[in-house]
Amino acid sequence: MTNENENPRDEAVEKELAGVPDELLDKGAEGGEGAHSLENALASLRGDLEQAQQDMLYARAEVQNVRRRMEKDIQDARTYAATGFARDILSVADNLSRAIDHFPAEMREDEKLKNFFAGIEATQRELDKVFGLHGITRIAAKGLPLDPNQHQAMLEIPTNDAEPGTVVQEMQAGYMIKDRLLRPAMVGVAKKPE
Repeated sequence: MTNENENPRDEAVEKELAGVPDELLDKGAEGGEGAHSLENALASLRGDLEQAQQDMLYARAEVQNVRRRMEKDIQDARTYAATGFARDILSVADNLSRAIDHFPAEMREDEKLKNFFAGIEATQRELDKVFGLHGITRIAAKGLPLDPNQHQAMLEIPTNDAEPGTVVQEMQAGYMIKDRLLRPAMVGVAKKPE
């Protein structure tokens, strides 16, 4: 039973004492050492509470970090989902380019083959359009300095026409998907003639 004259602070102490073992409370009634033990028990409980609050804050922060990492992984999965398929389809793009490059000029004017050649070019344009829709772009190479992040040097070509280290021949086109390398361009690089 609570008395109207009781101090609200006493109620707070009563609540804190609710979790204290009875042995400590009994010693507190005797005075002296028991009261000191009671103060130690309260201090210990306060310390445990502070530690539990700190642990809760760390746990919340960790959950938030995990959620952010998961969101980034999901976004990356969406952005780069076509990577495997894109690598496989690059050989089709290479073969179309080779077909166009090796189609003799005199055959391009032949009435029977003109439409065939136009169809191959239209297919390549459509493939380039689809690549563009999915963020797949061709890496610029010829005439640029060798960039080991985008180019793979296959051979050195002695020449005075270009600075050493400049790409002078592209053997296979390189591609990027968004900001990631899909396949490096295989190139020949200029060097000083001996």
